[in-house]
Amino acid sequence: MPIQENPLFRRLRTHAHKRLVFDPGESRSKQLPAYKRFMELENTMLQRNHRKGASGIKNCQARAAMIDVVIENLFIAALDLYATQHGRLPCKMAVLATGGYGRRELNPHSDIDIMFLYPDSTAGKNFDKFQEVLTEEILYPLWDLGLKVGHASRNAKEAIDEARKEIQSKNAILESRMICGSEPLFKKMYKQFSDFCKKENSRDYILQRLDDERIRHSKAGNTIYLQEPDIKNGVGGLRDYQNILWMAHIKFGYRSFADLVKAKMLRPDERQDMNAAYNLLLRTRTELHLQNRRPTDKLNLEQQPLIAKYLNYPQEDIFERVEAFMKDYYTAARTIYHTSEMLKERLALSAPPGKSNKISFREALRSRQHLPVKKVDGFSITNKVISAENNKIFDEDPTRLVRVFRLLQQFGAKLDPDLKYLISRSILLIDHNVIQSPAAAKTFCSILRSPGEVYQTLILMHDLGVLGRYLPEFGKLTCMVQHEYYHRYTADAHVLRTIRHLDRVFIKYDDEYARYEKELRKNDDPLLLYLILLLHDIGKAEGVKGHAVSGVRIAQPILDRFDIPAQQQEQILFIIRSHLEMARFWQKFDIDDPQTAQSFAEFIEDPEKLRFLYVHTYCDARGTAPTLWNSYKDSMHRSLYFRTIEQFEDKHVVETKRQERITMLHNKIKDRVIEGVSEEEIEAHFSLLPERYFINTHSDEIELHLRMVNQLLGQIQTAETMGALTPTIDWRDDIDLGMSVVNVVTWDRAGLFYKLAGALSLAGVNIVSTKAISRSDHITIDTFYIMDPEGGTVSNTKAKGIFEARLEEALIQGKELMPAIKELESRQKAKAITKDMLPAPFPPSVDVYHELSLKRTIIEVQASDRIGLLYQLARLISNKGFDISFARIATERGVAMDTFYIENMHDKDTDNTTNLLALREELDQLVRDQ
Repeated sequence: MPIQENPLFRRLRTHAHKRLVFDPGESRSKQLPAYKRFMELENTMLQRNHRKGASGIKNCQARAAMIDVVIENLFIAALDLYATQHGRLPCKMAVLATGGYGRRELNPHSDIDIMFLYPDSTAGKNFDKFQEVLTEEILYPLWDLGLKVGHASRNAKEAIDEARKEIQSKNAILESRMICGSEPLFKKMYKQFSDFCKKENSRDYILQRLDDERIRHSKAGNTIYLQEPDIKNGVGGLRDYQNILWMAHIKFGYRSFADLVKAKMLRPDERQDMNAAYNLLLRTRTELHLQNRRPTDKLNLEQQPLIAKYLNYPQEDIFERVEAFMKDYYTAARTIYHTSEMLKERLALSAPPGKSNKISFREALRSRQHLPVKKVDGFSITNKVISAENNKIFDEDPTRLVRVFRLLQQFGAKLDPDLKYLISRSILLIDHNVIQSPAAAKTFCSILRSPGEVYQTLILMHDLGVLGRYLPEFGKLTCMVQHEYYHRYTADAHVLRTIRHLDRVFIKYDDEYARYEKELRKNDDPLLLYLILLLHDIGKAEGVKGHAVSGVRIAQPILDRFDIPAQQQEQILFIIRSHLEMARFWQKFDIDDPQTAQSFAEFIEDPEKLRFLYVHTYCDARGTAPTLWNSYKDSMHRSLYFRTIEQFEDKHVVETKRQERITMLHNKIKDRVIEGVSEEEIEAHFSLLPERYFINTHSDEIELHLRMVNQLLGQIQTAETMGALTPTIDWRDDIDLGMSVVNVVTWDRAGLFYKLAGALSLAGVNIVSTKAISRSDHITIDTFYIMDPEGGTVSNTKAKGIFEARLEEALIQGKELMPAIKELESRQKAKAITKDMLPAPFPPSVDVYHELSLKRTIIEVQASDRIGLLYQLARLISNKGFDISFARIATERGVAMDTFYIENMHDKDTDNTTNLLALREELDQLVRDQ
């Protein structure tokens, strides 16, 4: 039914005739309140209907109809005004809706794109005046109504010329429709445009559309399963739905999915699924716009609960509600993405093959092969495309639903579109018998033992629903939103992305991946890590908390099902249980302390497990979020690994290596000519510092520290007291680490650490990590690794000067920095950007405990980050009589996770439980009072 004949449109028109009637000559300013009231009432009705569960498609169409009525009334008034003031109209014209408005896909904050279409031959003063009146009487009121209006004035030739030059203009006209004015003029233009499209080579247009799609998908990480997806431009978003129709229209003239069904390119049930998916995305986008004052397409985590509520998801528990809603969203996006991909194959819409920068040897070998038609297990393989010999193939043997993916992997082939459809419609044949089948298990394990080729196979199995059906324990992770600090993907997508990174390890994708491959290859069965990664988060099906432990229980029957030998099961289950431990060690503990590596070696038990965990931790982190891993974390991870692997050597050999390293460093430094630094100073430096300083300190750093100590000692002759000595500061950028490094050498004194932290906070930088070492002559060397608030080396040229000035105030003048920190915190709150803050509430926590294996007393703090938090924590620790001997500072998504080693500054008796309990209570109060 044409929209003009729809009862909704007739009701809108009736409402407009009642409310938008004005006396002749009434000014725009007096008419505007009536238009505002009309739109206010209609928008209220649209919102009410939407929240009662109305169709997303119909709601968008109704909003477009509302705008049509407004423009139609403004148009009629404009023509009347011109005729009254200037007489006969100089020409016919039409007002067209283009783009999203043209296809009647209007959400609350959508752009209103219109075109004023004129005849080809128009000119003169009367025409100029006519254009002026139309602009003032149509466009100005639309802007005054708060609408974001895009407009163009064209004749047919100009419109087609613009379409020839710019693909977006071509798409806009492709979906244009007439709102009001001369229908013959519009029809004539559209026929000319259609003829132009038929004459133009569709190949260039399609390549541009595919390139645009590739760029969009790349920005979304090439996955549907982002925790904060983009409804419009993400993978499986609204743009994918529109894009396939644009290409089908340009190449074949198909204007809708109904046309594609008639052309036998789409099945009726597939069309229904697409319409349902499109409807859900439009409903979601409508609600998202209602929740925001300006247009947005990103489904932020913090808004998902409210969106789900107003989309009528009934779950009381906020996480259950979000999970139910997001599962529906991902299902819809997956439908749009896979149907679009399938249509591209059926319509032969494809880009020329690009050059991959890394392929496996097996892929290179296959590319040279010219294989004849091959028949295997009921399938035909022709030109690297697998098709089914008959539609009963899976009914005859359901285990073929697993074997077909092994064939795909073996032959470097792809699935025929009809075979994909047959697989997706045969999923229910994977029953208990198939899941328990030794043959299916053998095939599946073979898939996991093709280095460099596992991810693409598993992702296709997952997309078609086979992986979750065959491995139901994994299926429970499908579309699971992870309410954690780090994760950007759903649980299932995260696991598969870790496997993609392991593929890259095995093909040595770049030098960094190659370093990990070198270590993993030392294990007896390095390919076992594929299975470990696939199962490592399986416990999240029962909840994130304790998932490593529950994962062991869930994985055990799977390993029995796959007939994994007992020795390998023990390795796999150990890594699953311990998969968070290696990162925990280097994030929380002092890796320069030999005791840390020794303690970790005792925990890990043997080098094979260490190598598995080393590479597992790397792939796990890389698969968590695009920016989570960096060179700094990589260096800490590798340092812990190599120091721990040393522990499995003979203890005497390890100690000998340490002493040889220190001697080598000593000789290296003595051989250098360090201006102003005597050999006695070098000897003193090596004798006054503990052994752990030399384990992880480069010779260049040692030389820097010697120069700084020399500079500090040079002040003694002029300083009135030791406390008046100005700290020696070295501030430099480290491009390789992606951060700035600040070294401070000064006389040790009470509260030094928190004063340093406070001065850096006032300089407007983020502290990433710190390390401190004291010589036995009470000279302390503090190193801070710092970054810009947005990441990277510190770009503010004034930061160093601010730090030095504030540090002098705190150390020399004895000035309290807390008032300045509070003032800075207030200013930052006023202009705070919360786009990357943790959306889900979590309890701040403080833990104080003795780590017996390290012989240390440790404080762990978790709290919402804020300016001055580290300063306040360290000041309180100092005021309670404790020194901080080591600190590891970490901030992810607005959450501070800090670790401190502490010692009693008076008698080193850190075992005083009463003092520690009092400290814990006050720290807990501090983080809860923010």
